[in-house]
Amino acid sequence: MKKLTLVLTSLILCCSIVFGLNCAADETQTLQGYVQEVPGEFFGTWRVVAKRIETDCPARFKEKTTDLWNIIEYNSVIRLSNPFSGASAQINIKNSEGKRIEFSKTGKYDNQTLTDTVSITLDNDTFTGVDTLKLDTVSEIDGSIRKSCNAQYKITGERIAGQSIIGD
Repeated sequence: MKKLTLVLTSLILCCSIVFGLNCAADETQTLQGYVQEVPGEFFGTWRVVAKRIETDCPARFKEKTTDLWNIIEYNSVIRLSNPFSGASAQINIKNSEGKRIEFSKTGKYDNQTLTDTVSITLDNDTFTGVDTLKLDTVSEIDGSIRKSCNAQYKITGERIAGQSIIGD
């Protein structure tokens, strides 16, 4: 918590200097933030099976996939990587209540942006949930979205290796 306070204080100071913000003593400014805590059992290596429930672009999304997810936390940043494909992304925890975790990640590939929004419920060494995908094709000329494809998958995960050994 001390690290977070120091970082936020430094950020406010830098913004004040760079953008010339007036922080007079008689003004009251409040910076609010929220750090999501996730259960330790979320971390580790998982074998994840995804079965497509629905899509508006069946040619773009496979009916069934199997992946490995390695989920680690290092310096308060949570990363999900696939050791076989080499793909890796920082994930953003949207909500964490008990054993239920919602997170998202976004990846950019040439002129496409893929956003995953995942909601899972942990049960010891397994989880079940839903993965919602949105694939936007972006115009290289003006950056507008030219086409969006969506899919939703039912996902199940099985822990194949213990929690991450990397920590703060």
